[in-house]
Amino acid sequence: MSTGRVLRNATLTVLALLWLVPTWLLVVNALVPAESYSGSPHWLPDGFGLLDNMSEAWDRASLGPALGNSLLYSVVSAAAAAVTAAFAAFATVVMPVRRQALWFWVVYSGTLLPLQVFIRPLFLSYAQTSLYDTQTGLVLVYTAIAVPFAFFVLRNYALTMEREIVEAARMDGASWWRLFWQIHVPLTRSAMVAVFVFQFVAVWNDLMFGITMVTSRNIRPVMAALADLQGNYSNVGPPVVLAGALLVSLPTVVLFFSAQRFFVSSLRIHR
Repeated sequence: MSTGRVLRNATLTVLALLWLVPTWLLVVNALVPAESYSGSPHWLPDGFGLLDNMSEAWDRASLGPALGNSLLYSVVSAAAAAVTAAFAAFATVVMPVRRQALWFWVVYSGTLLPLQVFIRPLFLSYAQTSLYDTQTGLVLVYTAIAVPFAFFVLRNYALTMEREIVEAARMDGASWWRLFWQIHVPLTRSAMVAVFVFQFVAVWNDLMFGITMVTSRNIRPVMAALADLQGNYSNVGPPVVLAGALLVSLPTVVLFFSAQRFFVSSLRIHR
């Protein structure tokens, strides 16, 4: 084995271990029974109180309704963003639209600014239109912020598709609508699933909009509920908070591994 390969493997191993350290600490300290927690982090398992800690977090922070809210926001927003981005990618790559590069930058520019700059105008506009503290308002926000990145991925994927497919379909009399649903969508399905997974995880993990655009406990997403657990119920102890964090992260882990083959296939160049 060459020296370069050895160094590369060693570097990747060290980076993987560094990445796993926070996860290891999360799991180990979530296992510690809350009543026996000493106040300092545990590096090795000491007892098994995970289920009790999860149950405590579930009850104290009302994680059940919050999980349902986040599931609604993540699924609807990610799906709407994927479909909207697919339409935009189809229009700017397949259809004979003028100034395609300009339209690309118009849509993609939504990722160039930090999300914090949108908080004040969103708050003011939502307060005037009665969208503040509503599920509809959060869905609209999450969909809007998810579209630019989804468009970037789907457009680049569409650029690798053969133009002959479109030309043949048009010569056979296929309309743009039929071409989109029967040819473009099936060919970009793996990329759309990958985009859905990316945006689902991003919406699920969002805290900023969940605490600034919502005040009601029955509307807040799960990350806002978890933050409330740590802030308003700090007497429960770190093991309960960590167990709650581990619990709310399970849906994203399950989704990622369930859609892994679509995620991997979308990274390959379409031929």
